Amino acid sequence: MFLTDLHAWAERLPDGAVFTGLTAARLRGLWVPPMPADLPLFVAVPRSATHSKRAQVVVSRETPSPRSELVDGLRVAPVPATLLACARDLGTLDLVVLVDSALHLGLCTVADLRAVAAPRRKGAPRLRRAIDHADARSESPYETLLRLLHLACDVPVEPQPELHDDTGVFLGRADLRIRGTTTLQEYDGADHLERSRYRRDRRRDSRLAGAGYVRHGYVAEEVLAKAIGIIRNAEAALGLPHDPRRVRPWHALVRASLFSEAGTAAFGRRLGRTKQRAA
Repeated sequence: MFLTDLHAWAERLPDGAVFTGLTAARLRGLWVPPMPADLPLFVAVPRSATHSKRAQVVVSRETPSPRSELVDGLRVAPVPATLLACARDLGTLDLVVLVDSALHLGLCTVADLRAVAAPRRKGAPRLRRAIDHADARSESPYETLLRLLHLACDVPVEPQPELHDDTGVFLGRADLRIRGTTTLQEYDGADHLERSRYRRDRRRDSRLAGAGYVRHGYVAEEVLAKAIGIIRNAEAALGLPHDPRRVRPWHALVRASLFSEAGTAAFGRRLGRTKQRAA
């Protein structure tokens, strides 16, 4: 339905129009934050183009004319330009998830992103901040969020470390390892509950425990709403006293993102919509 709708809209847009922002990100299969139910389409057009205002479309006028690539027969902004467009309206947390996915999927490089974020353009400062926190090794949106949670709380972590036992036998990789410790912090998505995956995970956990690793697995609700428990485990691994204030920067990031109701409402206000409901 999404692709069909875009093709219908493409016939109504002015010459030179390209899909950009979250519309292009979704079309390309990037990891996207939770989308408001009434999310508009995002389109870039040449500054000289004439286009009647529509409530369902957010239009940005660009000089020079926006570049485009064909994706499923549609004119779509290149990935770096797409992420710059996203940076105009999204919070840092949302943007790092998008950047991580673009890098992980090999759709662009850090150099590509720095080039588009170098000029003084709207969204460029936020995109530069997201690039500084991005990591192509992330393998899922919530793995990105779990990493950012630790970084926001000044807990040093290594993404996707290779794990070995005392004899050098390779045991696997982990989402995150707290640096200087044998503590592993991992996101357990719904796919981990599948029977075959569950059995593999338990065998892996047994091998890791036998080699002295301590693994903690977390679900989405814990990452977003119960972060203090995650950080408490990290503090214990580092030998630090528990300080509940440590998670405040993380809570601020979540509140400014589409992963929260407050962030979704703020996003709607930036787009001139008084109400936005998360899908």
